[in-house]
Amino acid sequence: MENYKLGVRASWITVIINIILAIAKIFAGVLGSSNAMIADGVHTLSDILTTFVVLLGLKISSKEADNEHPYGHEKYESVFAKILSILLLITGVFIGYKSIIILINGNINTPKSIALIAAFLSIIVKEGMYWYTIKVARKIKSISMEADAWHHRSDAFSSIGTFAGVLGARLGFPALDPIAGIIVSVLVIKVGVELYVKSVKELVDESASEEVLKIIKEKAGSIDGVRGIKNLKTRVFGNKIYVDIEIFVDSNISVKAGHDIAEKVHDRLEAEISDIKHCMIHIEPFQK
Repeated sequence: MENYKLGVRASWITVIINIILAIAKIFAGVLGSSNAMIADGVHTLSDILTTFVVLLGLKISSKEADNEHPYGHEKYESVFAKILSILLLITGVFIGYKSIIILINGNINTPKSIALIAAFLSIIVKEGMYWYTIKVARKIKSISMEADAWHHRSDAFSSIGTFAGVLGARLGFPALDPIAGIIVSVLVIKVGVELYVKSVKELVDESASEEVLKIIKEKAGSIDGVRGIKNLKTRVFGNKIYVDIEIFVDSNISVKAGHDIAEKVHDRLEAEISDIKHCMIHIEPFQK
């Protein structure tokens, strides 16, 4: 629940900043005769939509397990991350399409200095929002918030392209505006594809990393009475991990003693590895 509150607070902060920034950019674009800046402002408006999607994802994924979802709701994080990655892809395609049309038609106005100033400020603000959001996302292990952070950075990339285009147009090179837009669109699409692949991996019960598997084996094997590990399987479930592990115990001890050893392994793994949501221990007889 603490992670949910932290994520919600960060998301609302970015919503407020984006609303102010979008209005300022569109106003600067209209006043400064810059189509690129107007498009950049619309891009920022799309960030507001994606952040609301993140808020919805955080709310649902933080719910406790129920009869219909006995394993919890964490996978909804990955579902909403897929939605955000698709929005990133659409945004990238839109930016690229508009830039290509402008380049073909040659309808490029010479923008005023207010558009240049707005683009520069947007780069600073959006990059700051990226680092703030990505820090919170990694702390609470939220893939949908991580996707939202990259949406902020895509807006910063967009503003870099806008800045270069506006500056180029004012220096007598109007074609730099749409060319920069095309480059930005490719970067945004790349991020969208990467996040889509990452969210899909979480939805298909991919195993935890080799590093995590090594830690689990070391901690389980260090428990007194564990004679070895026969099998270890893990699956990523949203921002959590489910563990199934088979351990060897002396074949001559009682069922109660074997159960106690398994209980110690279970308690240690869940207590010392915060990402583990549930651990299932199965005991096997060890014979020399």
